[in-house]
Amino acid sequence: MPFYHKLGEVPAKRHTQFRQADGSLYREQLMSTKGFSDIYSLTYHINPPTQVTRVEKIRDIVIEKEEQGALKHRHFLAHRAELKGDPIDSRQVLMFNSDVSLAISKPTEEMNYHYRNSDCDEVLFVHEGEGVLETIFGNLTYGKGDYLVIPVGTTYRVVMHTPSRFFVIESASMIKTPKRYRNEHGQLEEHAPFYERDIRPPSELVTHDEKGEFEVRVKSRNQLHSYIFDFHPLDVVGWDGYLFPYAFNIGDFEPITGRLHQPPPVHQTFQGEGFVICSFVPRLYDYHPLSIPAPYFHSNIESDEVLYYVDGNFMSRKGIEEGSVTLHPMGIPHGPHPGTIEASIGKTETNELAVMVDTFKPLHIAKAAHKVEDENYMYSWLPPKA
Repeated sequence: MPFYHKLGEVPAKRHTQFRQADGSLYREQLMSTKGFSDIYSLTYHINPPTQVTRVEKIRDIVIEKEEQGALKHRHFLAHRAELKGDPIDSRQVLMFNSDVSLAISKPTEEMNYHYRNSDCDEVLFVHEGEGVLETIFGNLTYGKGDYLVIPVGTTYRVVMHTPSRFFVIESASMIKTPKRYRNEHGQLEEHAPFYERDIRPPSELVTHDEKGEFEVRVKSRNQLHSYIFDFHPLDVVGWDGYLFPYAFNIGDFEPITGRLHQPPPVHQTFQGEGFVICSFVPRLYDYHPLSIPAPYFHSNIESDEVLYYVDGNFMSRKGIEEGSVTLHPMGIPHGPHPGTIEASIGKTETNELAVMVDTFKPLHIAKAAHKVEDENYMYSWLPPKA
């Protein structure tokens, strides 16, 4: 999916003299992935990005995981979690493995610093709220239903205009569009459920030429560090390349439907190493005269399935609330709740909205998730007692 984008002023040739009005040089920085072997961008700064006045370690980032118990389906009423802090500190990890971590965030405070995740790519799914993602590459406005895809190493700040809530996915690898939807040049093909024009790159580059004391908190090697600069970190006057944050709204995902029930891969939106992200959106049901719209029972033999419920009536589940998170782990079958298969017959459409993450390694459950767990979920497939 990567495509070329440019904002602000850049010199005619890379790695050449590019001077400020007073004759001093702008400072060119290469932001590259996989060393020098993958996509990159060139950013041009007023100040040297290495010019740090003070640095200190804030804390280790440790997620306590539960002891392994009986393998069972899990349901977390995540929207009931009592969260506080800014858009970074309020993050509560629910589950994780070496490839990906899944968290919720409902900030109660504004960020008075900038942040850089040097361990992971991030996807912030906006469940509710409006605001601006201020980044070194420019500003991205966000609203309900946006996926904000932030490459590793991007300096940014979340500015909330209204109270906001996020489902946060951190990936140890690059977030990409599904390989089967891209041609050999990386362009999304005609059968893809979205197109490059649905992708919103930064549209406004705001250059801050300010002196003072500015903090950038950096997550690296599972530690959080504080770097103090005597200039504003968003001092870029121009950049170009293939590496930059972008937004994609779940409402721009065009669902693939058929005469018979379509399997989850048709909902795939992004992928990382060891996991995929899917979007369940309002869509027409199957149109075979004998179709059963509800999904069939299936065994996740080599995949853990996580669903984050956003809005609407998820017709195959009972007892699910907006903001619920379910885990159906590999090794045991799952499927529609009692009565939902029969109830789906004859229905023509669904208005459900959900984000799914399937992982190919087992997920660990964070101890903190127990506070909002529905302990009876495993037994919710039992028929009602007479």
